[in-house]
Amino acid sequence: MRLEKESENGSYTYPDHIKRLTEIGVALSAEKNINRLMEMIISEARAFTNADGGTLYIMSDDESELLFTIIQNDSINVRMGGTHGRITWPSVKMKNDDGSLNHSNVSSHAAITGQAVNIEDVYSAKGFNFSGTKEFDRVNGYRSKSMMVVPMRNHENEIIGVLQLINALDPKTGEVISFSRKSKEMTLSLASQAAVALTNNQLIHDLESLLESFIKAIASAVDEKSPYTGGHIRRVAQLTMAIAHKINEVKSGPFADSYFSVDELKELRMAAWLHDIGKITTPEHIVDKSKKLETVYDRINEIKSRIEIIKKDYLMKSKAAVKSKAQGKADVKSIQKKIKALDEERRFLEKLNTGTEYIDNKDIAKIKKIAKRKWKLNGRIMTLLTKDEIYNLSVPFGTLNKKEEKIITNHAAITKKILSKLPFPKKMRHIAQYASEHHEKLDGSGYPSGLKADKISLQSRIITIVDIFEAITAKDRPYKKGKSATEAIKIMKDMVKDNYIDANLFDLFVKEKVYQDI
Repeated sequence: MRLEKESENGSYTYPDHIKRLTEIGVALSAEKNINRLMEMIISEARAFTNADGGTLYIMSDDESELLFTIIQNDSINVRMGGTHGRITWPSVKMKNDDGSLNHSNVSSHAAITGQAVNIEDVYSAKGFNFSGTKEFDRVNGYRSKSMMVVPMRNHENEIIGVLQLINALDPKTGEVISFSRKSKEMTLSLASQAAVALTNNQLIHDLESLLESFIKAIASAVDEKSPYTGGHIRRVAQLTMAIAHKINEVKSGPFADSYFSVDELKELRMAAWLHDIGKITTPEHIVDKSKKLETVYDRINEIKSRIEIIKKDYLMKSKAAVKSKAQGKADVKSIQKKIKALDEERRFLEKLNTGTEYIDNKDIAKIKKIAKRKWKLNGRIMTLLTKDEIYNLSVPFGTLNKKEEKIITNHAAITKKILSKLPFPKKMRHIAQYASEHHEKLDGSGYPSGLKADKISLQSRIITIVDIFEAITAKDRPYKKGKSATEAIKIMKDMVKDNYIDANLFDLFVKEKVYQDI
């Protein structure tokens, strides 16, 4: 065979076919969108064979049926599947109702046997049921004639789909002719390239889906450990992406030249989902600490019990005073006054225990005074409050003492440590950085690395603002009541003034009302 010899259809010379096959292989490998890839497979196969129409079937995961995926036909201007919408036609079963293999349908036959089928005229072909094809022709005023059906094998020699071409056209006259032997050979080669490209594309998609599902599963693990943190993670991820998409939309202002690509958006979303992964090492009683005296249980109840013991002792003395002639009414009143003072001190300690209000030196002095009260335990004289209880009740605001705050803040460093060990793909190489920097402040006073503004990425700044807003407004925290969006914005304005958070991002967040997206 001479290399310059024309194909039997007269469309391409042999060198043209080889060159075109190479170009198609490169194009198929480069296409990342699965729908466009499948459309490209049909379009290139039709161009290769000068076919009027074509159908691409993909094998179902359980290999029980062939699914209509792409349908094209120029004569009747049909485009279905892929970017042109979902196909609702019933699939082609690989087996009949009695369990036997379905050889009556030409596409399932090609998938079962792994052999290409070349038919000159489907209306006179023997051995196959073309009732569906004829019905399509009747409805659309079409005449299907020549047909070539080619199985698609991937690199593991598995049939992953079927390529079906309809009505080869003479390039000179436009008349329907048979598919040539050369067309069959070249289409088989194209089908093989297409199968590998489809498999690779699906593998990449499956790996990305696996990675994202795994990340969400990890977040769910944190959720199981603390439902409060779990809700936080989900909301932070939602708001983070809302800001990112808003940045992509703006055409003016400080973010006019900022734009996140599809891959960058995926990277940011995963970082947002993982930003609190370090809390998986934080003890539950610290993450969920709702009261200052809470450990495994709230120790305020122990203090209340001690106060009741002291009150009981006072009541006994009061009764004795009433009976005694030596003691008068003044003693009874004095004892009642002490009992009233105890009740007031109990209420004071209960209020302090909530951690919802700032306490000053006057409050701390009162705690120490109350602590000196004495009560009896098994004959031993004890102070009302232990040193540890005094220490925890004296926390200025919130429920965490300094040691517990250090454990909590360490989650950012743990997040970075955990994520830095994971071999993320190159396009997601910044996940550990973005996820772990959400407690950094522009003035350098944040943690875990004390980064200043010029070292903090835009992505990290986005997660920071969202994390703060969500923490302030969260309604499901056991240790505080969530504030309104208006109150949160007021608090965050002060953070902007103190150079903690990005002013431009905050303005975008407020002006565009991004916070309403959760």
